[in-house]
Amino acid sequence: MAGDRMTGAAHAVLALGSNLGDRWALLRAAVRQLDELLGVTACSPVYETAPVGGPEQDDYLNAVVLAAPAPPGELLAAVRAVEERARRARTVRWGPRTLDVDVIALGTLRSDDPEILIPHPRAHLRAFVCVPWLDVDPEATLPGHGRVADLVARMTDAGELVGLRRTAGRLRGDGPAGAAGAPTRAGETGEGGASA
Repeated sequence: MAGDRMTGAAHAVLALGSNLGDRWALLRAAVRQLDELLGVTACSPVYETAPVGGPEQDDYLNAVVLAAPAPPGELLAAVRAVEERARRARTVRWGPRTLDVDVIALGTLRSDDPEILIPHPRAHLRAFVCVPWLDVDPEATLPGHGRVADLVARMTDAGELVGLRRTAGRLRGDGPAGAAGAPTRAGETGEGGASA
């Protein structure tokens, strides 16, 4: 567990995505490693989504985890270490990747450091971030954009959840029951892609 914790934020919000290799194994390993480095307090269901932007590529598996709050630099170091262990290659912007981990929010903290923008500048546009985040934190608020429930309601009304498919699998024991792997339609579907 990390030692020097942030005060004032209940948790850090991290978005995970993978569309290369064994996506399930990569995401499960990422959750375990993030738990070791930061302390994961909740893990959302997994959603399968079509990519957003970038070259033609396979669908992503996406999830959101809540971790113990930590200073932005510590969060950045942790997510980069986890991506490196997954052999993440940064060759094409919004291109396919073994693992993508983005820091989405840290309470009300705002950072304009180009190395770690908080809150994530496109999170409010991404159903594959907002929907799983809402699953693990129904009272979530995205600084500058309001309640995540309201963002998801607007996406639903605009038909932006077409293509977002909740899977039956889980990344750790506190998720929904079901066999890993097979996606199921959840009535809500939408925009997707792991590149938050």
